[in-house]
Amino acid sequence: MATNRGVAYVKPGVVEIQSIPYPKLRMPKSETDPFGGKDAPHGVILKVVTTNICGSDQHMVRGRTTAPPGLILGHEITGEVVEKGVDVEMLNVGDLVTVPFNIACGRCRNCREGKTGICLTVNPARPGAAYGYVDMGGWVGGQAEYVLVPYADFNLIKFPNRDRAMAKIQDLTLLSDIFPTGYHGAIQAGVTTGSIVYVAGAGPVGLACAASCHLLGAAVVIVGDMIPERLAQAKSFGCETIDLRKEASLADQIAQITGEPLVDSAIDCVGFEARGHGAGASVEQPATVLNSIMEITRAGGSLGIPGLYVTGDPGGVDAAAKIGSLSIRIGLGWAKSHSLHTGQCPVLRYNRQLMQAILYDKIHIAKACNVNLITLDDAPQGYKDFDKGAAKKFVIDPHGAAKKAAA
Repeated sequence: MATNRGVAYVKPGVVEIQSIPYPKLRMPKSETDPFGGKDAPHGVILKVVTTNICGSDQHMVRGRTTAPPGLILGHEITGEVVEKGVDVEMLNVGDLVTVPFNIACGRCRNCREGKTGICLTVNPARPGAAYGYVDMGGWVGGQAEYVLVPYADFNLIKFPNRDRAMAKIQDLTLLSDIFPTGYHGAIQAGVTTGSIVYVAGAGPVGLACAASCHLLGAAVVIVGDMIPERLAQAKSFGCETIDLRKEASLADQIAQITGEPLVDSAIDCVGFEARGHGAGASVEQPATVLNSIMEITRAGGSLGIPGLYVTGDPGGVDAAAKIGSLSIRIGLGWAKSHSLHTGQCPVLRYNRQLMQAILYDKIHIAKACNVNLITLDDAPQGYKDFDKGAAKKFVIDPHGAAKKAAA
């Protein structure tokens, strides 16, 4: 009988590798969902080739969400089809595919409008679903050896050449989330040829966003963070950097780079666990990034906000923050006619084009994000290192396929 193992959230600060059921072609069980527990002839079972640790996973592991113990983590998945349902027509056993972290039915109003991050049918609690994530529909995560993917014909993109894909698997694994998410943030912020851009945060999404800004033709990409190693990583592929621990204001530091304290576009790649700048760098101030990017974005500019904000945060700094209510200077944004864009990236809107950019060497996203391969058994240590601010993107290689391809 086939076996399976996955990375389970145990309690704040603790994840472990557990034996878990081998997936079946069946929807998650839920008393509030009429489709819960039904067969999924539209789905496939994947043998996971790569699956990545995400900063969003860290929010759960730190205890900053209402994630239940035992949740199998992982929403960034690349895999090989090993079984398919009878309704799957466009994919075959043996195909190598990228999996958008958004789970979408392809049939509801939002999916038909391309808003796959807020599918109306795959999560009984709220619009939008994801693998292995709190309040996202109860789907088993992909930091495992095998995983179920529903609505496969709609959700999955097959790599056109398996050998060519495996040669670039460390780049292509980022198509499941952080590359499209970073790119989406840049698009929503209006980044284009000649733009001057500020990216808040040099974690993996911030680095992917900065690389995306270059891809889109930005003239200057400025990345702000508090961790020197992450700033060095941003600098390694042509970004200007700002150390937010310094006493000089963000606007003044931008002016030292460009000659004026303003940018055309700004992207928040930090989210709700943001800290203050300068003297306040050691104190959590969840609205800091949102307020600072309004201050330094020119009148008429746009703000992309791919950084995660939640509706329930047990570790919030006050009662308001615990329900996602933050003190944002919306009056400033109104006065400057800013456009603000939030929410999950609709991965399917971008991942085919970004796949082509990778395959034809228009971008080297794994190098920009400093991908590091680890085994499934090494995942708990990967979480610890990532939590300490490692300037790396940890990619789990459950079956050793990515390591073999890199040899």
